[in-house]
Amino acid sequence: MNQGAFITGLAGTVLRDDERDFLHHTRPFATILFARNIGQPADVIALCAAIRDALQDDRALIFIDQEGGRVQRLRQPFWSSFVAAKWFGLLYDKRPEWGLEGVALQSRLIADDLTTLGINAVCAPCLDLSIPGAHDIIGDRALSRDPAVIAALGRASMEAYLASGVLPVAKHIPGHGRSLADSHVALPRVSLAKDVLAASDFLPFAALADCPFAMTAHIIYDAIDGARTATLSPDVISNIIRGDIGFRGALMSDDLGMKALSGSMDRLAADCREAGIDLVLHCSGNMEEMRAVAAGAGRLTGMAQSRCATAMARLQPSQAFDRRQAEARLTELLALVGAADAYVAAASPPGSLAHV
Repeated sequence: MNQGAFITGLAGTVLRDDERDFLHHTRPFATILFARNIGQPADVIALCAAIRDALQDDRALIFIDQEGGRVQRLRQPFWSSFVAAKWFGLLYDKRPEWGLEGVALQSRLIADDLTTLGINAVCAPCLDLSIPGAHDIIGDRALSRDPAVIAALGRASMEAYLASGVLPVAKHIPGHGRSLADSHVALPRVSLAKDVLAASDFLPFAALADCPFAMTAHIIYDAIDGARTATLSPDVISNIIRGDIGFRGALMSDDLGMKALSGSMDRLAADCREAGIDLVLHCSGNMEEMRAVAAGAGRLTGMAQSRCATAMARLQPSQAFDRRQAEARLTELLALVGAADAYVAAASPPGSLAHV
């Protein structure tokens, strides 16, 4: 049986019997973890193993949001506290090689935390622009105001994740930075002309069109489709994301449970697929909703299946690196922009007895 064309959340730190049955019978393409799923390190390792056992797939993808700054599900005391993306843009402004080195080091360190637990996909890097006056839902999660700087830093992060055995997700395509509302709680609209967006917001995503995955923005772009969010718009997905931007990887929605969207979960999932989404993301861990999403999303077939297989083929063993050396150098670089105190390394490295 083909995999389900969806990614699902789970309720807690232990896989319940009904969740095990759900994973076994619906075979989602992947799962995603949130703070509610994170206990002691050993608990996370056990949960990841239980997920893969239910799916009968040792390489099954398990996603997590671990950008640094406000968005990180793994936190102290067991895991390092990483800095927000904006600091690497500031480092780049001082000297480009510092910014590129810093973002690559943080990405490698995050990946080291993830792979030790059994997590092999990360919802990062964020390629949205930092826009003065916009809602702060992006804010310091943005690498820069300059699309070229975001593209350079985003590529350094993407390549570091790939070298570390973790598949990255570029977000939020075709650009969330100009939003005046938080799509978790309201429906944002962007009214700029398409040519303005193409010369700014779209550029970082075009530069990373070879990223294995990208996550859509729940935003209406009036100049392209004034009725539907990007996630539900065939015009945005076909003409902009696949066309003008040229994104070639597997396209996943942002969470269907966000308030920017309305309607039943099965209908939303089906509408996503009809619009051109390859993978429908549902995060709440609510079993009734999970079943509805699985029914609406259907199975992975055709080009969606091919793109997901191509993305999976880029999953490779992590290249060796010296974690302590990387931590020391990252601290040194962040000190150059006054952010060294925001980075707090874990007391013990991943894989040590004290850590797990």
